Amino acid sequence: MSTKDEVRAAVVEVASLATRTIAIMTHDLEPDIYAHDDFLETVKRFLLARSFARIRVLIIDPSRALKNGNEFVSIGRRLNSYIEFRNAKEEYRNHPEAFCIADATALVYRTDANRWHGMADTYEPAVARKYLDIFEEIWTASDPGPEFRQQHL
Repeated sequence: MSTKDEVRAAVVEVASLATRTIAIMTHDLEPDIYAHDDFLETVKRFLLARSFARIRVLIIDPSRALKNGNEFVSIGRRLNSYIEFRNAKEEYRNHPEAFCIADATALVYRTDANRWHGMADTYEPAVARKYLDIFEEIWTASDPGPEFRQQHL
């Protein structure tokens, strides 16, 4: 993959393969990927088809993620028992990577979140597990993003 459209298509394909979980590590929720209709429709189908489905989103730079609004955040606020956002702690904010992992088997991975170059594979459990372990470490150490939760007034 080397273009935004190729990355988006790969993320949609990987997300469509999920049966239980999707783990996303992103710097700013990349609106061209995660707020695109193709991805949002895939996520809605995934969540509606499985009551046990979960999506976890780890955001490296939450200030950039919220600047322009994001439809994925809106969906996450409404479905907060299925979608959880966390902000990476300061000590993890230098992570350059971005990835999307479905069920610890399929993944889209970019070594540099500021570039579109990367790899995607629909069945590569060993590689997916490696990056899921990185995700889990940062996820466990990070805080829920209060700015990503639904505000009830």
